[in-house]
Amino acid sequence: MTDSRREALARQLLDMPYEALPPVKRSVIDLMVDKAPTAAGPHVKGEGARFGDRLADRVAAVGGSWGFIIAFGVVLVGWMGLNLALMSRAFDPYPFIFLNLMLSTLAAIQAPVIMMSQNRQAAKDREAAEHDYLVNLRAELEIMRLHDKLDAVRDQQLMDLIAGNTQMLELLRGQVAALGKGGSTT
Repeated sequence: MTDSRREALARQLLDMPYEALPPVKRSVIDLMVDKAPTAAGPHVKGEGARFGDRLADRVAAVGGSWGFIIAFGVVLVGWMGLNLALMSRAFDPYPFIFLNLMLSTLAAIQAPVIMMSQNRQAAKDREAAEHDYLVNLRAELEIMRLHDKLDAVRDQQLMDLIAGNTQMLELLRGQVAALGKGGSTT
């Protein structure tokens, strides 16, 4: 029964047999026949992320914030100020070689982590866009189906109205004919 409904719906809305539809359109027809909601995938919802993925997202969120930039600037100025103030016993004297090493190490680690997070975000965005496409396609097909139903109801109402008018005209013709017969004998 549902296979025939799928086939009929595919032909009615998309003018194609169900088997010839691409998988995305087939899934939309399936959802419409089953009357199931269009659910978002687990990646769109943010579920199923591994620890490393969640950590990369968190590092990217913190490392790409104004709070981090300001705090990091304060630490750098403090580092340099402390080493300049302790000139004779400084743990990292003026060219700040150790500071440069730490900054290079941080950049070398932070950049790939941020790129991992961006790749994950791009994958989530692709999945969200695919979900949006499914929802929009389903809404469009449902609207087409509603238009067809409304057109059928309107057509039926017009047919009923025409039938009622035809009956009224026949009744009026009969009354006119009866009046015509009665008026000529008087």
